[in-house]
Formats: sequence, structure tokens, C-alpha cells
Amino acid sequence: MTYITHTHQAIPSSLCDAQTLAQAELYTHLESQAEAVAPTQDPLTSRDRRIIGEIIEVQPESVRTIWIEGGITVWVQLVGGGRLPFDRNWFATRVAEVKATLPETPLERNERLSDELEKACTVFGLYHGEIDWLSFSTKLYQDGHNVCFVGCDQQGWYARPRQYGVNRVAGSAELVIALLGVRAAVAA
Repeated sequence: MTYITHTHQAIPSSLCDAQTLAQAELYTHLESQAEAVAPTQDPLTSRDRRIIGEIIEVQPESVRTIWIEGGITVWVQLVGGGRLPFDRNWFATRVAEVKATLPETPLERNERLSDELEKACTVFGLYHGEIDWLSFSTKLYQDGHNVCFVGCDQQGWYARPRQYGVNRVAGSAELVIALLGVRAAVAA
């Protein structure tokens, strides 16, 4: 029977030093990468920050994040490093109160109205083009033909059958489209 004996071979010191240097360089690189914060999507919207800021009486920009611990405590992490604990039920009540009184920003209003317009167009079987956010108006098409311009301004929703025609005003996108005589699409 043949036996194999393994022996330790000496590694040249120059190879060991090169490996040690390479390992040290790798660790240094990894540490620098760990210190650099990767961009992540912020879970809090600007409206969330405004609501939280109103509740705890700080500037919205100073709110970093929030989380719930144990289903009982809401923690608010501030940019400066501080953390504030709140009872979850109390915090939820305050959020509802502040939401009801906090005015919409122009962007939030545009987003809400855009969603409303899309839903109203679906009801009537219309397609709306890209929305011009400055004037919040768009062209509506039915069967490939331009039906009208629809938009929203300080008066409310309006529809204009021709580019230079008279506006027809109503309280919702659906009502203003109905004022034009467009019938609701029937599901087949």
C-alpha cells in the first residue's frame, strides 16, 4: 500500500508580503465603500415630512425617517441624530388630524387632479395626451379625433371644444366632459 505524506512548504516572504499588502488594500477599499452611502429611494414623501414636522414641531427637512417598534412605539429619527418615541395610537390620531388641515402643495394638487382626469377619461372611453403641468390642460381624443381641451385652474375643471372657444366649467373632470355631450363608454 502506498502512503502519501504531506509536508508544509515554506512560502517565500516576498509572496506573503505582497498578499498581505493586497489584502490590506482590499480592506481599505471595502471600508471606504461602506462609508459611502448608496443612494436609496426615500420612503417618506415631502408631504409625510410636513405632517411629521407639524406633529413634533420641527422643520420638515429635519425628519430623516420613522419606524414602528414592537407595534407600540413610533420612532422619529431626526437628521441631527436625535430620536423621539411616540405612542402609536396617539401618533396615528395626530397624523389624521394634521392631514385633514394641511393644505395641498401645487404638485400634490396636480398629481391628484391628473389621477382624477385619467379616471374620468376612462369612464368616457377617451385618451388624454401628455399633461402640461404649467397650465394643467390636455387634449382629449375619441376615435382618433380631438374632442376638446380639458384642464383645471383656480375656477375648477374646464372644457373648451375649440382652442379659442369659451370654457365650460364644472366641479369635476367627469362632469365637465359630460357637459360637452360626450357619452360614457359602455363596456362590451
